[in-house]
Amino acid sequence: MSSKIKRLAKKEDKIAEVICPLTDEEIRQRHTDYPLLAPNIFAKKYRHILYRPVNFLIHGIPHEIQVNFCNNPYCSWYGLDQYRFEDVPNKPYRYRLKGSESKDIRCNPSPIRQGITWGCSTNVISNWSVAEEIVRLVKVNSVLEWLPSYNFHREGCVNNVYTPFNSSGYFYRRGKSSSTSQKWQCKVCKKMTNTLPAIRESFNYHQKRNDILPSFALQLLNRTPVKRTCEILQISPKNYYHKLEWLYRRCLEFLERHETKAFQTKSFDKLWINTDQFTYYLNNVRRHGQGGIYNDDLEDLIFQTKAIVSAEMKSRYVLRSDIAYDFDVTLEQIREDTLHFREDHLYKEFCKNTRLRLPICPQPPIPNDTETEFEYETALRKFNLRERYIGGLHVNATYTTTAHYWLLKKMVKSNEWMFVTDFDHAIINPIHRVFAPEIRNGYAHHFIHRIMREKTKKQAYSEYREARKYLRYWGDANEVSSCSLNELAYLYLVDVLRGKKFYELVDIDGVKYPKWANQPINHPLPSIDEGWSYLDCTTDISGYREEELARMLLNVNSHASNAFLQQIRRRLSILERPLLTARGEGKSYIYANINPRYAQYALTILRTYYNFCFAFRTGSGENRVLATPAQRLGIAKKQYNIEDIIYFK
Repeated sequence: MSSKIKRLAKKEDKIAEVICPLTDEEIRQRHTDYPLLAPNIFAKKYRHILYRPVNFLIHGIPHEIQVNFCNNPYCSWYGLDQYRFEDVPNKPYRYRLKGSESKDIRCNPSPIRQGITWGCSTNVISNWSVAEEIVRLVKVNSVLEWLPSYNFHREGCVNNVYTPFNSSGYFYRRGKSSSTSQKWQCKVCKKMTNTLPAIRESFNYHQKRNDILPSFALQLLNRTPVKRTCEILQISPKNYYHKLEWLYRRCLEFLERHETKAFQTKSFDKLWINTDQFTYYLNNVRRHGQGGIYNDDLEDLIFQTKAIVSAEMKSRYVLRSDIAYDFDVTLEQIREDTLHFREDHLYKEFCKNTRLRLPICPQPPIPNDTETEFEYETALRKFNLRERYIGGLHVNATYTTTAHYWLLKKMVKSNEWMFVTDFDHAIINPIHRVFAPEIRNGYAHHFIHRIMREKTKKQAYSEYREARKYLRYWGDANEVSSCSLNELAYLYLVDVLRGKKFYELVDIDGVKYPKWANQPINHPLPSIDEGWSYLDCTTDISGYREEELARMLLNVNSHASNAFLQQIRRRLSILERPLLTARGEGKSYIYANINPRYAQYALTILRTYYNFCFAFRTGSGENRVLATPAQRLGIAKKQYNIEDIIYFK
């Protein structure tokens, strides 16, 4: 691993980029048709891009994505791209497009009578926008070597083609500077040049007060508000955020060494992954100079912002955590894309920036437009209003979750995937899209673990005790009372599954086809703080025996993601729950941050600390073990501390 100083990747860096799916001729044709065709006719003419794969590069490696297909694992068309049956009368397609404002893919009946389709309806998403979100997440979580441009020679020097890196014999070493960077002097023109130091030579390059970093990290990870940290460490708010960014970069470098490399060489037989969405509130603050009585138009002052967290269930190792906010996008870029690709007359799901809260810039109505001048002015005012506020835009959580799973699939190698989520389509649909080949071949399954969050702790505890009493009673009635509670739960589930399935068999022309029944069952062992929970499976498990399925269902819970989400609430002040106001009449978000960039930084810092430094005990008696999630997953041999992350000890 290189020891050179690194920097955070920027939006303009070419480590990842999307290749435009449109040819120059297609773009020219759009500009020709735009003033001639009505918006609905224009949109229909260019709807063929819906099923077109989008290509993109990550570190020079080409990838392709196309996620618009049937999303129902029980359907014969599930996971299959659009296709036209040329040898069948009328040449039907697999899918047709339906809907007026929001477009859906509908499955056509199979013309070749292979399997059954259920007339499924799947929401359309933009392949282009998914690729853009993947590229964004790659750049947000990447560091690059800092390679400044050096000039080692004066003008006219005869040795100007040589550098100390490839021909050190043409230079003198002239010691080191105060920042421990090496000084080089050309032997001919005598020009002196400083080069960047290595990481281990200078931990305080471009920063002051390096000694407070461990204390700063612990203040951040122990819910100390920004102002209190500044008072304790005697630093300015500007310096606080500078050190937050510095610590974030250090965590990315640490993960590059200890996580990325480990997953490149390690593979798993089966992974159980629990995903949940975390909602926090962003203080929507106007830019400097955009206040006052002349700027009285206001956006919502509090924005719901989503974070997606996935954790391996047995070790509780948090594999990814991503904020659904693009803090680098600008409205000017959206204006340029709208004009260049003429996207204001396309279906909204087909645009480059569909993932964003403001995907297009409103354009003046043309003669055959259906939009009135008043509607245009209203939409433009709303669009321009955003420029007065903090930069960036919210991302639709479905797109962030889809990119989240795509990157997770590329990062970790596993023969089988088992997913556990709550009943949230913004998470379920991306699983069905990204892991369609694995689900179709039986190598991946998705389970729903649903709890009623409105219960009081007293009600949850009462249900917890009632469930255990009932299991003992059931064991006595079935003469298996000597078994442990876990074994009783297994036997009880086997008995339940013999009479109730997660799917139903539908008889069509004498052949029975499985179809999702949407009939959850109670988990026989509810947790003490959740009470009764409900289990379901959205993928085709008709090939499993009751005994196999019962063993899998006992593993279904949300403890892995809940454990990390609780750490977020307890340890990060900028992501904590709202406080009641002094009058008790409402909620206050005084600690919520005003820039989601810093939420991404803090979340990654906490994830690194939680995975490699935060040890917890499991088991009982002689089998009781104290270990970090990284140790339990098998990618670390020891418990690290915050100094290891900061100084690479």
